[in-house]
Amino acid sequence: MDANEGARVDEPLRVRRRTAVSRALPGAPVVSRGVWGGAVLAALLLGVLGVRYAGAEEAGGVDAAIWAAAYEPGPPWRGVALATDFLGEPVGAAVLVVVTVAGCLLLRAPRAAVLAVLGAGLSVGVTKLLKPAVGRTIHDGHLAFPSGHTAFLTALALVVALLAAGRLGTGRAAGTALVFGAALAAGAAMGWAQVALGAHYPTDAVGGWCAALVVVPTTAWLVDRVADAPRGPTR
Repeated sequence: MDANEGARVDEPLRVRRRTAVSRALPGAPVVSRGVWGGAVLAALLLGVLGVRYAGAEEAGGVDAAIWAAAYEPGPPWRGVALATDFLGEPVGAAVLVVVTVAGCLLLRAPRAAVLAVLGAGLSVGVTKLLKPAVGRTIHDGHLAFPSGHTAFLTALALVVALLAAGRLGTGRAAGTALVFGAALAAGAAMGWAQVALGAHYPTDAVGGWCAALVVVPTTAWLVDRVADAPRGPTR
């Protein structure tokens, strides 16, 4: 076999390796740089906000300005805020996860289904760990930073958008815009609802959004490593 033939034989293996990258995030081969770049920036912002508001009991200047404009909206917006908030409550969240997992399985994306469960769950788990560590409070001592509701909805939006980017075969720029646009829309919607209902300060919502941007890509990478790990010989 000459060198050219060897190269042709090895080419399918290289292709398989490239296309196997981060299969838990179907859109990751298209938007991987943007996703990881966003995760790094989100981690930095999460850390800065955590330090800035550690032990705080009142709204900061930016928080106060946004709070004044968004808190306690009249009808029909209060109803919209309550409906959005419900999506982060146990029953609403469970329904969203089940629907997302079912959609992933129908599209034959089992790793994305696993990611929908783990990514959303771990994003909320991270916010629960950070709340006592940061110690920011609202309304008689309730821990507030970062927002678990915002992290949850953002995480699910990321999974769905990445799946869509992969299925649609978008280019890098379009795929990245789709992913971060979906994350921003979900985070903004839930963040607004939390502020409107007085459950969180705006920067708490930003913290939850950042947590999801960090946790989802990291979880996807771990899912792939476990799924692709060599298996021992079966007997």
